[in-house]
Amino acid sequence: MAENTDVVVIGGGYAGVMAANRLTQRGDVTVTLINPRPTFVHRVRLHQLVGGTGSAAIDYQEVLAKGVKLVVDSVTRIDTAGRGVELAGGGAVGYDYLVYAVGSGSADPSVPGAAEFAYPIASLEEAQRLMSVLDAAPASATVTVVGGGPTGIETAAELAEQGRNVTLVCGGVLGPYLHRRGRRSVAEQLAGLGVKVLEGADTKVAEVTRDAVRLADGRELASGVTVWTAGFGVPDLAARSGLSTDALGRLLTDETLTSVDDERIVAAGDSAAPSGLPLRMSCQAAMPLGARAADTVLDRIAGKQPEPLNHLFAGQCISLGRRAGIFQFSHRRDVALWFHIDGRLGAKMKETVCKGIPKSMADEAHKPGGYKLHKVKGGAARQKALAAMNTETPAIEQAA
Repeated sequence: MAENTDVVVIGGGYAGVMAANRLTQRGDVTVTLINPRPTFVHRVRLHQLVGGTGSAAIDYQEVLAKGVKLVVDSVTRIDTAGRGVELAGGGAVGYDYLVYAVGSGSADPSVPGAAEFAYPIASLEEAQRLMSVLDAAPASATVTVVGGGPTGIETAAELAEQGRNVTLVCGGVLGPYLHRRGRRSVAEQLAGLGVKVLEGADTKVAEVTRDAVRLADGRELASGVTVWTAGFGVPDLAARSGLSTDALGRLLTDETLTSVDDERIVAAGDSAAPSGLPLRMSCQAAMPLGARAADTVLDRIAGKQPEPLNHLFAGQCISLGRRAGIFQFSHRRDVALWFHIDGRLGAKMKETVCKGIPKSMADEAHKPGGYKLHKVKGGAARQKALAAMNTETPAIEQAA
């Protein structure tokens, strides 16, 4: 009788669900997914939840394979020697292989007052808290959104379209990933919604108070509600468990997504740092990384050499309220091209992407192994970057 293999997946986001579903290809593999909440969070819709124009929660029955056991709990430590994970609710779960897909969340802001008076939006609970605050605030209250990346842009646009008085403080360039043409388009569409955009190095936030935001150049902006979207962080579970991480806390792996410390641990998504050269934190990277991580585990079970990471980017899509948006095309190496599609068609393309994400996970749940995007060639840019890194001394931070 064939021996059964137990695989534990930590994290039920885009990468974790894709990995868990794909692992059900083999009948002799038992898959357990551990996640702190009983519903899947469609993070690319959290700004809609805050704006009251959509939901960001999906029942796991819609996206998770029936053969996957869901454990609603948090992992407090990975016991690599004993091959088990300790749970916050008590007890432990053993594994033969572990997929580390804990994702990302709001970074702890170092700006004075930000942790106390600003509201992040990176998780379902944070978004729900912000909703309550906005509901309680006067309709005329100024909302200051800090952060000029996609989350900040989308949140500012969503709230402005609902009639809020919104100021977007970029702390640098608006939409730093975008091509200058795309950036100009976003600025025009935000202006059309009435969003006041503050750009430049002097717009870095120096302090947040209960009713104001102070900038590096000394300006003080009145702010009834301050929304913080500047930067993402990752949980410190890997470091607390004695595993090697990069400076941000992402698990260090080789190009097969295998931990540099333990062949039985594979990482995927925002919390993975393959070769110390992580991909941009995004759903666009998370799902292919989840599929690649699952393939690595399945190859090891089958006694095969896992294939290395092979990833490409298509661009970045940003919604600007419900009636406009932008799809910024890019090179495979994730550098923005001059070409973009904006306006109503841009909004339709963004909505198509948002609807397609849970569908891709559901398709993998119903037909594991069907997902192929992670096998599309991403070009030679990553190999060149890795070769350049190998000529220097790698800056690797070992876990404490």
